[in-house]
Amino acid sequence: MINPGCQYVRDLDATGCWDIAGKRLFLIGIGGCGLSGLAQVLLQRGAIINGSDQSVTALTRALQARGISVVSDLNDPLPDECDLVITSAAIRPDHPQVIAAAERGVPTLTYAEALGRSMLGRTGVAVAGTHGKSTTVGMLAVTLISAGLDPTVIVGATCPQLDDSGEHVGFRLGADAIPRGEKQGDPGLLLCEACEFNRSFHNLAPRIGAITSVEADHLDIYGSLDAVVQAFNDFARLIPPADEGGRLLIAHEGAMRSQVTAGVKAQVETIGLSPEADWQVVFDPGKRNVLLRHQREDVARWTLAIPGEHNAMNSAFAAVLSLRLGADPVSVARGLSAFRGVDRRMQLLGEKEIARWQAGGVTEVGTVRVYDDYGHHPTEVDATLRALREFERPELRGGRLICVFQPHQHSRTRFLLDEFAQAFRHADVVIVPHIYFVRDSEVEKSRVSATDLVDRLRERNVLAMHLYPFEAIVEQLQNLCRPDDLLVVMGAGPVWKVAHEFMNAGNGGAEA
Repeated sequence: MINPGCQYVRDLDATGCWDIAGKRLFLIGIGGCGLSGLAQVLLQRGAIINGSDQSVTALTRALQARGISVVSDLNDPLPDECDLVITSAAIRPDHPQVIAAAERGVPTLTYAEALGRSMLGRTGVAVAGTHGKSTTVGMLAVTLISAGLDPTVIVGATCPQLDDSGEHVGFRLGADAIPRGEKQGDPGLLLCEACEFNRSFHNLAPRIGAITSVEADHLDIYGSLDAVVQAFNDFARLIPPADEGGRLLIAHEGAMRSQVTAGVKAQVETIGLSPEADWQVVFDPGKRNVLLRHQREDVARWTLAIPGEHNAMNSAFAAVLSLRLGADPVSVARGLSAFRGVDRRMQLLGEKEIARWQAGGVTEVGTVRVYDDYGHHPTEVDATLRALREFERPELRGGRLICVFQPHQHSRTRFLLDEFAQAFRHADVVIVPHIYFVRDSEVEKSRVSATDLVDRLRERNVLAMHLYPFEAIVEQLQNLCRPDDLLVVMGAGPVWKVAHEFMNAGNGGAEA
């Protein structure tokens, strides 16, 4: 929760915003999507920003171009003059610069704590849920921009449509006040994701909230689904009462809504495929047409550029939030139809030329369509594979759906092993590298392996194999893939490298 010992967090300026002007801030892990965006918000509000990150990236270079000093050596000392340290969620307590701050008595906040304080004095909109947060915030941002409402946006994935400079960013600076619509003159919009990991979303200060789904995840933190549900209920209770403008939009199905909304004083509306929901979504997967209805009256229609029922639901969440923030239905439909996605969310990287070999020479040359996706929970895996199967229909061309999936965290894999095994039913071939190890203990690491998932998949008659390192997977894909196959590389770890290396490798060729 908010550090009560930090005076800069307690102080508010005359407008009710976090009084950070003139303060010297050092941000550890500044190159992440969230913290890099927050750095620019605080810079705009007059703070003096420096930071560190373990590698030089496009984001750190963009920050440096804006006058923010970024060091890549995490062992560098803190600046001599430092009023506050802010750390990304990935930074451990034993980080050298965190230890240095503690030794010098410099207050330290997490990214979520600082983001929560940055929402004060703004019309904060926070999107929570086990799935769909980044895509929904991206859709909401593009829609509000289309409606001329000029939001500030911090999203945990790069979204090219947030910036017309050509930079791939997950951030946008907007107006200090809503410039038009029925909310004109209200404090400016600040859109963000509300992440449930480590209960970080309890630090936020939203006026408007959304909950897209509630499922068992991060069980290494929560221990049980009941604890997850309680955490979402605690988040929902942060939203102000209805008579103070507080609103919560929650999924009619799949969000444990009766438990999650218990005791919530904000105005609660539901959204879902059921006619019983306050907002009903009607989706045609073949044409990707979405219809939004309110109290059985048609409100808006749009056509998605990206496939999947889950994306139709994400877009409908964005539509309702936009309407409640003062956007008109025509602008909402226009914005959602123009949305092109966020990076690593069912992102089409392109087509890879491939040859099919037979004795005597090349018999066929064609392409493999390659997608990159962040999905790392069974529900996300199932939704993405099902959507790609419905949209691409590789079997009609004699192709297969091949998936390279890197499990993220040993604890998640162990807790949800059966669910993961069931989630790949839409794939023809599954390749599993080592489980991505980043937070779990060595004991947890010993309890499950990638071969356990492969064995479960084979029990379900899925052609599955365990391969590592990534170079071996790329080589196998060159031999395995045939013209008209569809390849999706999935996971929250560095497995995206497989997709890019496969795209850049030679043509290869599978034997007939």
